[in-house]
Amino acid sequence: MTLKLYYAPGACSFVPHTLLEASGQAFEPVMVKLHKDEQNSPEYKAINPRGQVPVLVDGEHVITQIVAIVSYLAERFPQAGFLPTEPLARARAMETLVWMNNTIHPTFTHIFMPQKFTDNAAAQTEIKGYNTQIFRNLLGELQALVHAANAADRPYLGGTQFGPLDAYALTFLRWGSLAGINPADFPDLQAFVQRIAALPAVARVIERERLQLNLYKPAA
Repeated sequence: MTLKLYYAPGACSFVPHTLLEASGQAFEPVMVKLHKDEQNSPEYKAINPRGQVPVLVDGEHVITQIVAIVSYLAERFPQAGFLPTEPLARARAMETLVWMNNTIHPTFTHIFMPQKFTDNAAAQTEIKGYNTQIFRNLLGELQALVHAANAADRPYLGGTQFGPLDAYALTFLRWGSLAGINPADFPDLQAFVQRIAALPAVARVIERERLQLNLYKPAA
């Protein structure tokens, strides 16, 4: 076995984790406990000096960053169809993937870890509240992508086969519930995510990471 994925339960590493599981290729999943600061241990920093997950190790090669890892896995396992092969369709899928990675994902970071952006407690509260509304709007955009896929009779956001866009959409809706956004406010997106979660490969990863999809708790 040469493939190894360093992941953290519930983190964005869920995306390549599901792709590897769906590939049918043997790989070793290695959990990194962020709450125990294992990402900053000397051992992990020797693998990824930035102290982030995910990290994909293929033999002697170490690959970091979601977009790079997804692109590599799509080329490594072309039979899985994680990304379209037709040039324009692939560009559209990558366009959405990069938007997810550079817009939706950082917005949630402002909600979940506002301390990264200021040490002022009052400002942290403002940052969190402001970005929660932005994140809600972005979930609306994700639901619009589901509508577009349905209208085009595409079973998945990237095309005809499961891929990174689907896993990322699941991750974002779950994160939204953690931020106090009710998934039921986006019924079509929620239905899509539930269908993705039921795919055997995705279900295995959910079980391995011990994830609860809906973490929303109504305000008392």
